[in-house]
Amino acid sequence: MFHSNKTLFMALALGLSLTACQKETTQVDPGAGTGTGTTPVPNDGTKVKYIISATPVGSQGVADYLLTADTLTKGTVSTRGTGIEQDGTYRYYVTHKNRFFSLLYGQGNPGAVTTYTVNSAGKLEKVSDFQAETVQVFAPMKDDIVTVKVPRTGNESASFYRIDAASSKVAGEAQVNIVKLAGNGERAHFTWATQVGDKLYAPYMSIKGVAPDAFGTNNPDSAWVAVLSYPSLAVEKVIRDNRTSFIGRYFTNGLTVDEQGDVYAFSSGVATNSGKLTSTKPSAVTRIKAGTTEFDKSYLFNVEQASGGYNLNTHLYVGKGNYILTMSSAAEKGAYVTGKKLAIVNVYNQTFKWVEGMPAVAEITQITTGQNSYSPKDGKTGLMGLTLTDGTSYIYQIDASTAQATRGIKVDGGTITAVNWLTYK
Repeated sequence: MFHSNKTLFMALALGLSLTACQKETTQVDPGAGTGTGTTPVPNDGTKVKYIISATPVGSQGVADYLLTADTLTKGTVSTRGTGIEQDGTYRYYVTHKNRFFSLLYGQGNPGAVTTYTVNSAGKLEKVSDFQAETVQVFAPMKDDIVTVKVPRTGNESASFYRIDAASSKVAGEAQVNIVKLAGNGERAHFTWATQVGDKLYAPYMSIKGVAPDAFGTNNPDSAWVAVLSYPSLAVEKVIRDNRTSFIGRYFTNGLTVDEQGDVYAFSSGVATNSGKLTSTKPSAVTRIKAGTTEFDKSYLFNVEQASGGYNLNTHLYVGKGNYILTMSSAAEKGAYVTGKKLAIVNVYNQTFKWVEGMPAVAEITQITTGQNSYSPKDGKTGLMGLTLTDGTSYIYQIDASTAQATRGIKVDGGTITAVNWLTYK
C-alpha cells in the first residue's frame, strides 16, 4: 500500500508526482459472515488478523511499525513498544495468496521485499526477505505479484517482474519499450496494473520524460490501457479513449474489475503541461465490458458534474458496483493531492452521495488512499485510516449503503499508512 504522506514527501524531493495496491485475499469469502462489531469476517473456520501499518508520530525518517488487531471497530493499538518495525523509511504493502508483502522503496537502488504470514498463534511471522529492484507498480496477478520499474527519463524500457507469491522469488521478467508504446514522441508511464481475466491491463499516462517538466504532456486528453499477455508480459494491444484524460495517477490504481468481469476506469482529469492544468476532460469513470478490449462508448459517468465540481483522486471498491472515492476541490485540480472528502458512487446506476459522520476536512491531516485501505467486498464496507490535526489516529468504517462513517479502533502514537488483513487457523 502506498503512503500518501510519504508519497508527497518523495514527490517534493524528486520534483514529481507520487502514491497495495489493491488488496486481495483469495482463500476465503470475507463477506460470508459477520464478526466483532460490524466488520465482516469469514465463517469457514478461519480467523482474521488485521494489519495496520503506522509511522510513529513526532519522528522523521522513521520506519513504519506493523500492528495487528482482531477487530477494527473498537479498542486501541499502539506503536509504543509493540509491533514489528520495518527496515527502511519508505515501505509499501500488498497482500496476495494470504501473504503480506512489505516492499522497500529504494529510491533508485534495490530494496528489500519482506514477506509475512500469520501463524497459528495469530502472530505475524516473517517467512522471506530478499532484494528486488525499486518499482513503481506492484499488483496481484494469478499466483504472482507483478512489479514494474518505470523510468521517467533516460532509459526507454520499463522492466516487468513476476514474483511468485508462494516462494517469494522472482520467477521471470520482461521489457517493454515505453517510447515505442506511446508512439507520439513522448513515453508511456504506467500508473498501475490490474488482472483482467488471464491478461494484465496496465493503464499509462503519456509524459515528456525530459526535465524540467518530465511529467508534463502534450497529450492531455486521452486514456490508454496496455493489454499484456501472461506470463510472457508482451503487449498485445492498446485500448484507447478520448473522452477522459489518463486513467489513475502516478502510483495510483485506476482500474477495478467487478463481479461480472466488467472493468471500470477512473480518471482524475489532471494532466498538466509546464505545471499548468491542460486537460479539458472531466473527472469521470468509463467502462470496458467483460470479454471485450474496447471502451464501452455508451458509458461515461461524469463524477465531476455529479459532485458539483469536485475531482476524484482515489477509489476503493467495496463490491456490488459501490466505490468509496477520495475527492478534492475544483481549486486543487491539477495538483497531486488526496482529498479529504469521501463520497460513495454506484457505477451501475451512476449515483453520488457524500459520506456523513467524518471529521471536518480541516481536522484531517492524512487519510489512507483506496490502495492503502481495505474492503471485504461485501457491497458496503470500507475501512480507512485517518490521522487528525490533534495527533490522534483512527480507523473509520464507511458503510456505502448508508453513506455513513463510524469511528473504530484508535492507533495510539502513530500515523496510519495502510490497512490489510490475513487469515489463519
